[in-house]
Amino acid sequence: MTIEDIALQMTPGIGIKGAVHLLEQFGDAQSIFAATADELIGKAELRSEAAQQIVRRKGFSDAEKELAYCRRNGITAIASTDPEYPALLREIPDYPHVLYIKGDTEALSARCISIVGTREATPYGQTVCNRLVEGLAERVPELSVISGLAFGIDIAAHRAALAAGVPTVAVVANPLPGVTPAQHTDVARDILARGGALVTELHSQSKQNGNFYLARNRIIAGLSAGCIVAESPDSGGSLFTAHCADAYNRTVMAVPGRITDRASAGTNHLIRNRKAQLVLTADDVIRELMWDLGENPAMLRAKPPTPELTPDEAGLLGCFRTDDPLSVETLGELSSLNPGELATLLVGLELAGAVRQLPGNRYMKL
Repeated sequence: MTIEDIALQMTPGIGIKGAVHLLEQFGDAQSIFAATADELIGKAELRSEAAQQIVRRKGFSDAEKELAYCRRNGITAIASTDPEYPALLREIPDYPHVLYIKGDTEALSARCISIVGTREATPYGQTVCNRLVEGLAERVPELSVISGLAFGIDIAAHRAALAAGVPTVAVVANPLPGVTPAQHTDVARDILARGGALVTELHSQSKQNGNFYLARNRIIAGLSAGCIVAESPDSGGSLFTAHCADAYNRTVMAVPGRITDRASAGTNHLIRNRKAQLVLTADDVIRELMWDLGENPAMLRAKPPTPELTPDEAGLLGCFRTDDPLSVETLGELSSLNPGELATLLVGLELAGAVRQLPGNRYMKL
């Protein structure tokens, strides 16, 4: 990473695809800034105004500020010409030249699978995430789960990965070190603590206008060998992610749902229109991706130890007779515990990975 890499990103008139084009012509950012205006216009076919912006080094002052910002906030910036840049992401035609990362950069170059879906996830969608991630974690060594830290399926995928003991990468549509939505700051902190990473293409001087979410989704698709749409209505950002994955020649997969469920309309349409392969289990995903894991892949990765429950925690867990989520009120009635005791035991079960809290103060058994 050099200051020229960030300066290229910050040069007026040079967008994402413009940077990719210049890198194809000159090889790296330093060579771009070493070129004359005539070379930029003749070899790269730049407009004269854009060439002059490069020659005059218009982005360097902001780039120096950005490097200082990264140092203050513990952010790692990597360029597409750096060896640690994710190889899969570099394959897409509109890759971001610079990525800003907190956490372990190696999580971006593992066996990456993205799991996306609706922000209004149902208990079915939550269960789908849990089972797929748990199954993949048991069978796939060096797995990394990619998603966007949004409400619904995204956060369910991250939490499932954390519970299964595998790294997870959150691609956010805002500058680091903060995350959007702010309600998921604690999950972001857990991601970093457990070997995952937070990633964005946005520098600290980016103007926040709420238009970066679709652009963010192309990075989710680009980082991954395959994209699973766990649950989606017939419109939304997860379908755009699937479209990007298909355009990048990545394997697109979808989990079917009941034809009467609005939340599964998008996944069902993807399958019906042959835009996605139907998957039901982790084994289906492994076959679709043609991951060669050997004769006994389960032996390649040790299953994380399961924390022992106290007798009181085990008793409360016994109130969950099915996979359906239960409200705190229902759990109080079934267990005859007072609110304070119930809250303490639920925290213990969450830390043990036995239950997960859902919106509406409900809990689901894992």
